[in-house]
Amino acid sequence: MKPSPAHGRSLARLVLNSVGCRAQILAFAATRPRPYRFAPRRLQTGAPSAASYHCSAQLHNSASTTEPTQDQSLSATRPSIAPKPGLDIRHIRQNPELYAQNCRERNYPAAAAYPARINDLFAQWKSQQVEARSLRSRRAQLRGLLADPTSSLADAENPNPPSREELLEESRIIKIALSKIEETEARLTAEMEALALALPNLTSDESPRGTEPRVLSYINDHPEPEPALSDRVWRSHVHVGSELKILDFAAAGRASGWGWYYLLDEAAQLEQALVSYALTAATRAGWRQVSPPSLVYGHIAAACGFQPRDANGETQIYSLAQSPEDAGRKPELVLTGTSEIPLAGMHADTTLEESDLPKKHVAVSRCYRAEAGARGVDTKGLYRVHEFTKVELFAWAPPDEDVSQELFNEMVDLQTDILGSLGLHCRVLEMPTADLGASATRKCDIEAFFPSRRERNEGWGEVTSASICTDYQTRRLATRVKLAGKVGYPWTVNGTAMAVPRVLAAILENGWDEEEKSVTIPPVLRQWMDGREKIGPQLRGQH
Repeated sequence: MKPSPAHGRSLARLVLNSVGCRAQILAFAATRPRPYRFAPRRLQTGAPSAASYHCSAQLHNSASTTEPTQDQSLSATRPSIAPKPGLDIRHIRQNPELYAQNCRERNYPAAAAYPARINDLFAQWKSQQVEARSLRSRRAQLRGLLADPTSSLADAENPNPPSREELLEESRIIKIALSKIEETEARLTAEMEALALALPNLTSDESPRGTEPRVLSYINDHPEPEPALSDRVWRSHVHVGSELKILDFAAAGRASGWGWYYLLDEAAQLEQALVSYALTAATRAGWRQVSPPSLVYGHIAAACGFQPRDANGETQIYSLAQSPEDAGRKPELVLTGTSEIPLAGMHADTTLEESDLPKKHVAVSRCYRAEAGARGVDTKGLYRVHEFTKVELFAWAPPDEDVSQELFNEMVDLQTDILGSLGLHCRVLEMPTADLGASATRKCDIEAFFPSRRERNEGWGEVTSASICTDYQTRRLATRVKLAGKVGYPWTVNGTAMAVPRVLAAILENGWDEEEKSVTIPPVLRQWMDGREKIGPQLRGQH
């Protein structure tokens, strides 16, 4: 049975009406159509294009608008050089409540609505697919009629066949309708990707739910288990550094502002000693050294899970200003908050071989954090600063939980050995869901005892962390691996080998001798301190 042109014209009218074309175009079936010209419908302002990256500042749909939140990362349009994320959106669609509950547990309340929204968008996308298939079927019919003019001759079933001009006009209208459908599909796909990118990683069963960490173990004995019975005089590292003239915050305030510092004499030497000791320990354990860049593209930092603002709305990342000519034309550059970011970016948009894994690196770098002054009294001295030196461990592993867990345990063991050998009293914590951030499925922190912080958190302060990130970063960075003939995504594991300012502060406070006005240098560092055993004004120059 020959296709009915009247049926085709009705179909075209229906679809064109559904995508919002002008009503006048529907009159073409009654009379010979005049040639119409229509400009493509523009996307609404704020709707993410197909190039949207990580999270758009505004997520648009025809019925409602999703407000931007602090969960949304660098909102700039993804530049053409950025890796294309490979997210498993199907898993999100199939498990919306799992992802929503995960968001609620990890203190991402706004993102808890995203999985359901993704399913809504997917339903709209499927509807567009159905309409497009119908239009393409009619277009194929029209091509057959145009290719064989005899097929459209008048007969009993179709006494008034359309002219060639009418068939061409209907083909043109279907082409416009398909273009609009494809535009809508691209918008819906971009919105689904943007929402999926804003979701945090799923959480390990090892992570406590809620806000309280679980203590796993302690390192070394407490230096003052019963303070009421002790006559030992404790000082903050700010006091100790001032007494010994090895820390200068006032000069840094004049030169750079709040959150910076000068390390002088033995403090500067102690920084290098801590770096050398951590690098030596990691290298002996089989970690390969890397000297990474301090500047990366903003989309690389975003793919690693580093947000431009924290939950308090404070800026976290320093961005380099761009000239008006470069803004929007060249990718934004940011200062790295940790060498985890450039290390993860080493294999962005590349495919590793299975034999390459696990791949372990250790890097020392300067790190830059814009949020240093946002937490009041907790930020005095070296504990929270804008710039510091850190030794970072980073590894790629096969997508295997056991292998990643072994690397994670190796990192925590190395951290424990380093801090224990420095004579610091520490505790190892399994961090709760509220403190995991975006990328980690599991995180362990090690906190050292700071006498100056006894009024806050019983003296404990974080000095290292270690995280398993599964494929959260590699999917966003398009880092792939060939496994048994198939291409998958490796897992990443990262951890701090040495955060210099905090460990230096802990050494100054715990090693302080009020009577001698000196600080004892941990024995493992003395080879990098010219053999000195102590730091003190009367000891300067003696070793």
